[in-house]
Amino acid sequence: MSDEQTTRQWADKLAQAEPGAIVAWAAGEFGERLVLACSFSLEDAVVVDLWARVGVPRLFALDTGRLPEETFIAAEALASRYDLRIEWYHPEATAIEHLLASKGPLSFLDSLDNRHECCRIRKVEPLARALDGRAAWLTGLRRDQATTRTDIGVVEWDAAHRLPKINPLAGWTRADVEAHAAAHGVPVHPLHRRGYPSIGCAPCTRAVADGQHERSGRWWWESPEQKECGLHLRRPAVDPSAANI
Repeated sequence: MSDEQTTRQWADKLAQAEPGAIVAWAAGEFGERLVLACSFSLEDAVVVDLWARVGVPRLFALDTGRLPEETFIAAEALASRYDLRIEWYHPEATAIEHLLASKGPLSFLDSLDNRHECCRIRKVEPLARALDGRAAWLTGLRRDQATTRTDIGVVEWDAAHRLPKINPLAGWTRADVEAHAAAHGVPVHPLHRRGYPSIGCAPCTRAVADGQHERSGRWWWESPEQKECGLHLRRPAVDPSAANI
């Protein structure tokens, strides 16, 4: 039986389970080789809270070199609240230097290909290193976050990194996440309170008006179906050496 087949069985078994039960199952199934990829969004903070109820959360974060200061404030608040050790991963310095020397600091605005290149160097390649040797990874993805996420399952096979990806909040709404955070004293990213429901790199994120979709402030110059950075695309694994091309 392949890992993909096993993952499909898990997905069927857990399809109707509550987020807390999914996190508890994942912690028991994968032990110390389970990890959360944490952006310090409200969703990720809620997953940390659920995990802390059944074990010791293990998480990593990607410092792209362009995160807003408030993200580091959120990281410190979460680490303090749950007594966490955060593993930080960074882009390869030579890849960043080459990108800036060849295309300048704002190349991501020029074309979708250039934006994907920037995300690949700053996020996708570090993610590949962070997931190396892990058994499974948790995310805070929800189906109603974006048109690119409407069909995600609570457990999926990540073909890019060859391991299961677990999305315990897949069926929750933003209101569900906010209610859990308020009820359990989960630290809230400072920018959430300033009109940023979705937060990434500072140059690619802006506040949204009341009533706008929560992902409308991410890469606002692109169409909705393009608004992914490559971390959650279903595609073959990136070749880390490509970051230096």
